[in-house]
Amino acid sequence: IGTSPNPLIASTTKHLDINKWKCIEADEDGQTSREGVFAGGDAVSGAATVILAMEAGKKSAAAIDKYIREKKSN
Repeated sequence: IGTSPNPLIASTTKHLDINKWKCIEADEDGQTSREGVFAGGDAVSGAATVILAMEAGKKSAAAIDKYIREKKSN
């Protein structure tokens, strides 16, 4: 069970913004400060319900699909 992101993520991933609670910063679609890197669930929000994590995953999956499709068409 995760309640916060693994600290290794931020320390080993350059240009990934985190907040004061050590959670990864991401927009409503899960896009982080690093292009092409998406995050959701407890890694972004901290401890929350499974329902909220599933919602974040669904939004991020749609955004990832869009991101990949746009990259392929360019």
